[in-house]
Amino acid sequence: MKTNIEKVSSLHHKINVQVPATAVQTAFNRIFNDIQKEVTVKGFRKGKAPIATIKSMYADRVKQDVAQELIQMHYIKALTEHKLEPISNPEFEFDVPNETKDFSFSASFDVRPEVKLNKYEGLEVEKEKFVFDDKKVDEVLENIRTSRAGFEDVLELRGAQLGDVAVVDFEGFVDGKPLENGTGTNHNLELGAKQFIEGFEEGLVGLKVGDTKTLHLKFPSPYHSAELAGKPVDFKVKLAGLKKKVLPELNEEFLATLGGPTSLEDLKKTIREDLESTEQKRVEDAFKNRLLKKLVEANPVEVPPSLLKDQKNSLIADFQKRMNEQGMSPADFKDYVTKWDADFEKTAGEMIQSSFLIDAIAKKHDLFSTEADLDTKYKEYAAQTHIEEARIREFYSRPEQTSRLSYMITEEKVIGFLNKSVKVKEVSADQLKDEQN
Repeated sequence: MKTNIEKVSSLHHKINVQVPATAVQTAFNRIFNDIQKEVTVKGFRKGKAPIATIKSMYADRVKQDVAQELIQMHYIKALTEHKLEPISNPEFEFDVPNETKDFSFSASFDVRPEVKLNKYEGLEVEKEKFVFDDKKVDEVLENIRTSRAGFEDVLELRGAQLGDVAVVDFEGFVDGKPLENGTGTNHNLELGAKQFIEGFEEGLVGLKVGDTKTLHLKFPSPYHSAELAGKPVDFKVKLAGLKKKVLPELNEEFLATLGGPTSLEDLKKTIREDLESTEQKRVEDAFKNRLLKKLVEANPVEVPPSLLKDQKNSLIADFQKRMNEQGMSPADFKDYVTKWDADFEKTAGEMIQSSFLIDAIAKKHDLFSTEADLDTKYKEYAAQTHIEEARIREFYSRPEQTSRLSYMITEEKVIGFLNKSVKVKEVSADQLKDEQN
């Protein structure tokens, strides 16, 4: 076997392999002989058909099998010979094998970049100063009351207000013709909830029960119905009724319906603890991200193109899932991705670089995840989720899940190591400029 390496770029290599004719012929003979033993050819007993007949019948199939076998065998040998560690799936090029000739093929792939640890201890990183706003507890209490709110008819003679529930009859018209599915009777609409197109709810403010009004509006663009996007629309509306929201009192009777703390002070304490825990985690996660960015800035690593492409696509796919859940249209999503393409690429590159640096630091300081670390994490997850540890272990028995958890533990250990020497500068939230970058 003859091999040589072409460095297409610093991280993209191509290995060329030439397999001698003797090895090629051996592969052909073995596969033809295996077929001869298994197939039944008309006029011959099973396994007794002449090899020449077998060759004439199965030549194309065997050429494919021979190519696959030779590539699988000699590709690994060539990598071992040159001490190469591909980090992307190889792209193969090869000719159709011939029994009497050498067989040549090539494989192109990205390789792991060289990682130089220039400075990773004593990094200077900003951290948001944790400040808890007691108003957030009141906001949660108000949200709880709102979620359990009731509605009662407005008895006084007054106009509709934002926050009221308007009971409306309406008809929609586009180009003077009735709008398909654009009518409603006794429809309850909370004013200000933005359930209808812009201007509809605002247009009802001030109307009294029994009043009618024609709203001259326009559909947004883009819109889920493309033929209506941006088109003018008229709605003839009658205010058939008006209800106001009535919030429950925060008394013992109401608290008992929540199934939690039975006193207001205990409820406030529980809410505060939950909010503080969530906020502290947000602060710590943001600090970790800044720390990793500083690590990358101080120790830049060349990013393999294949990994960059995959990581960027993964980020976009994850973002698309979240935006779909929030109702973003496909057209808006496409525009967003186009506008922020450079940011997606920058973030993907930083994530890849930090993973290489974490690996290098873990190797240098023996911080890789161990079986004992995994066992501890399984017990921790079981305690947090109240799921049997055996089920937790079963879930993480899959290689891809084990690998993901192992990396997460290694990252935690490396972050813990870096935190021992990091120089933290606490600043207020409004002083942080890179929170979303």
